[in-house]
Amino acid sequence: MKRYSVFALARAALDWHQGWERAWRDAQPKGRYDVVIVGAGGHGLATAYYLAKNHGITNIAVLEKGWLGGGNTGRNTTIIRSNYLQDSSAAIYEKARSLYETLSQDLNYNVMFSPRGLLMLAQTEHEVKGYMRTVHANHLQGVATEWIGPDRVKDLVPAINIDGPRYPVLGALYQARGGTARHDAVAWGYARACSAMGIDIIQNCEVTGIDRAQGRVSGVRTSRGAIACDKLGLVVAGHSSVLAEMAGFRLPIESLALQALVSEPVKPMLDVVVMANTVHGYISQSDKGELVIGGGTDGFNNYTQRGSFQHIQETLRALIETFPAISRLKMLRQWGGIVDMTGDRSPIISTTPLEGCFVNCGWGTGGFKAIPGSGWAMADLMARGTPGPLAAEFSLTRFREGRFIDESVAAGVAH
Repeated sequence: MKRYSVFALARAALDWHQGWERAWRDAQPKGRYDVVIVGAGGHGLATAYYLAKNHGITNIAVLEKGWLGGGNTGRNTTIIRSNYLQDSSAAIYEKARSLYETLSQDLNYNVMFSPRGLLMLAQTEHEVKGYMRTVHANHLQGVATEWIGPDRVKDLVPAINIDGPRYPVLGALYQARGGTARHDAVAWGYARACSAMGIDIIQNCEVTGIDRAQGRVSGVRTSRGAIACDKLGLVVAGHSSVLAEMAGFRLPIESLALQALVSEPVKPMLDVVVMANTVHGYISQSDKGELVIGGGTDGFNNYTQRGSFQHIQETLRALIETFPAISRLKMLRQWGGIVDMTGDRSPIISTTPLEGCFVNCGWGTGGFKAIPGSGWAMADLMARGTPGPLAAEFSLTRFREGRFIDESVAAGVAH
């Protein structure tokens, strides 16, 4: 596959850019693969990529019922951070963050990673104590974060109102190397790299059943025919419970819609990511000038990908007090993503009761930031059959054994 570079761009200009090939092959399904991965979002594509790159396994099919990156990968607010409290969480998210820093070079595709810095505002005394604890934990984990006071917050974010009557800013947990990336580009970059290594990416191919023989997975039935495989990876976010039922087991997750919206574009006014957990809102500015704003999940299980007026109103009412300047902006569009929530708000990267079947799910509202680390850990698990150090604590058996990784209590929010 042609390598992207400034020289390739200059050569293509001589031909009016008519000679560019497709970024990835439109593959037809074969009858058998060594590995089938269900889900061509960021996590599924990253798993396939690291299976090939780190373990030399290339006879892989990545199946997607819709279009590549059309699920949560294309429906999030692109935040990247690793300042989690629990050791196992910090390890996998820091792995992901560090991989993001060189991902454009690794994939030969600009994923537009922007380490612009990330602030988690403390707007109650309880949050101040909690974030101070997280800073100390991060120092022990090797994750670079710091506690900053309200004056430094104001320096970093001039548009912020630190003296709000309901939600004053008392300080913030600051991760200077946190930031954002282009969500579509992450999926496209992984897809292009996978295709270049001979991996088949098959879109519009819905899995309708999972075949088993003597307690082991033997293949999948799809809308484009039956496909046999030795190993099967289920990486489908909010639809994980549906696929698990096909495989004959249950998962401790629930599916909810997570809300987000963008404003009309404005001149640059916010060059860091700001999260306000007390009011459950977070905001950043895209390269196009749009303010990207996220809120909470619906209070009931559903599979909708639409936003709801209730959450948009609730999120904006609180954020406008913290950022008065945005009060007159028009909303450009809104949407929802189907997230899969576990009881402890931490993911599952695990073997399953069906031999040869592996599952990667439960990322809840924090999936995008984890994509490279998740793919790395899942690929290691699928190649070896046993989890490596990144995935070991995220086993499905932890719920039966009471080994919870409770980030909902630790962070107050799972984003």
